[in-house]
Amino acid sequence: MQQQTQTSSTTQGSQQMNHGGHELFDMHEVLGCTINVLDQFMIFRQFVQDQELLDILDRQYNFTLSQYNLTAECFTTGQKPSQETSTYMIKNVTQPIFGIKPTQPKKPNQSLADVKDAGISGHMLGLIKTHASTLTMCAAEVTNPVVRRVLASQVENFIEMAYEIFMYQNKHAYYQVPQLAASDAQQMLNAFVPATGKPQMPANAVTTIH
Repeated sequence: MQQQTQTSSTTQGSQQMNHGGHELFDMHEVLGCTINVLDQFMIFRQFVQDQELLDILDRQYNFTLSQYNLTAECFTTGQKPSQETSTYMIKNVTQPIFGIKPTQPKKPNQSLADVKDAGISGHMLGLIKTHASTLTMCAAEVTNPVVRRVLASQVENFIEMAYEIFMYQNKHAYYQVPQLAASDAQQMLNAFVPATGKPQMPANAVTTIH
């Protein structure tokens, strides 16, 4: 009876602790960074003036919160979360505006009265892009297959969220996109071509010996 109890406890313990040590540190970084994004968005909300930006902020906050909850759940249990991972959908996709328009030089805010949508959206973009990178880096280090897939599934979503903020900034000339001269751009585009034919791979030393 005692042996059965010990075996059962060992099995439960191995199920709950199916994480490597390095993975635990990475997951703390992911979840901590997610909380930082959520907290910053909450702080930003009171300063937003444009209704379109407010809508983006609210939708991205709610999506990020849902991802935080399921990530925290599967990290704690080591098992599949009770809710499926979802896909973030951009509300309005627009074509980028290329070129540079004259704008006022930028400088640091002198008071909270200087906080504007241009700066808020810039902070939002920085947070979301950084979190996409953090998720990518940590997903490659996670040993638990469920947690790894949950993190990996979020990367594309945060890239989409970053692009949504970029489109908003680009439309309002907060994030302008310069282009190269046509001849320079064409040379850059033609700098790489597909490989042709079958590569002649060298023999493997171990295979040759056998």
